[in-house]
Amino acid sequence: MFLYSYALGIILGLSLAGPPGSVNSIIANESLKSRLHGMGVGFGAMTADLTFFFIVYITNGIISPVILKIIYIAGGAFMLYLGFSVMRSRMPSKTRKGNYFLGLTMGLTNPFQIIWWFTAGFFLLKELSIFSVTGLFSGIIIWIFIFPYVVWRFGTGYEKYIKIISAAIIFGFAIYILYAGTLLIIK
Repeated sequence: MFLYSYALGIILGLSLAGPPGSVNSIIANESLKSRLHGMGVGFGAMTADLTFFFIVYITNGIISPVILKIIYIAGGAFMLYLGFSVMRSRMPSKTRKGNYFLGLTMGLTNPFQIIWWFTAGFFLLKELSIFSVTGLFSGIIIWIFIFPYVVWRFGTGYEKYIKIISAAIIFGFAIYILYAGTLLIIK
């Protein structure tokens, strides 16, 4: 069970960290200067994820089953929306100077990150285990190291492949969350 939950977490972490968006566009542009510039932005955004995780973890036991059903359905619907958004998105070419605090600020104010943690984050803790969350952060860390290196070393041009793979994984988790939410409603 540990390896299964951990592996699912890594896959989800990679799929959530990988889609083109504001944070990754800044990581990409800053990585063209240096890998460390891009990694700084990534670690800032991951710190925001850790902050949201702790809030979700602390409030996890006080959520009623009725609210949990709504959260699962909303989380699954949000993941579907996120998957479609990933497929339609493009990497913007202009950015500001990036660093850790820019990534942190973007993460703390990003409505997608906030909604994700208060929907899919609850699902991870309730239905899988803390190991899935550990895997999720491992996946994000892997992305923070690999993505800036690839951009720095080979330049941009891989956004299309990242987008397709990330969207497919997000759709898979959306279906899984919606299925679990539906089972809760049936019970």
